[in-house]
Amino acid sequence: MEARIETLAEKKLIGKYIEMSFTENKTFQLWSGFMPKRKVIRNTVNDNLYSLEVFSNGHFDNFDPNKTFQKWAAVEVQNYEDVPDEMETLLIPDGLYAVFIHYGPASEGHKTYHTIFAEWLPNSKYTVDDRPHFAVMDHKYKKDDPDSEEEIWIPIKNRD
Repeated sequence: MEARIETLAEKKLIGKYIEMSFTENKTFQLWSGFMPKRKVIRNTVNDNLYSLEVFSNGHFDNFDPNKTFQKWAAVEVQNYEDVPDEMETLLIPDGLYAVFIHYGPASEGHKTYHTIFAEWLPNSKYTVDDRPHFAVMDHKYKKDDPDSEEEIWIPIKNRD
């Protein structure tokens, strides 16, 4: 699996989040609550959707699938001047990311993540950094269509 290494410029997002764990996945509930309201968000940068995970520092040390994190559904905005009711802001700080393309239905995404964390990352010169992880879904994203594509952004830093 190939990675594209990118330095991300800071991004401002507006959306909703839910506390969840890998064993208690509430992604469907999150997106069901977000999608009907996303059009009330003004000054969006583009039509891309962001699915993000904000983990506590050291979340992947002694990994526990029951440990909770924030799961976000969001869009990128130019500024935070008009934040709709029931929405929150999230700032993704600038930093280094490994970017992967997941090809195929969203339901098969776990296979791509497994390859990233079990094969690519251990064999790279990088380790996971404590910044948001996210997927970008643009016009190529078609949910459960076998021709769907989405970008997966993993925050990285050089190994010590």
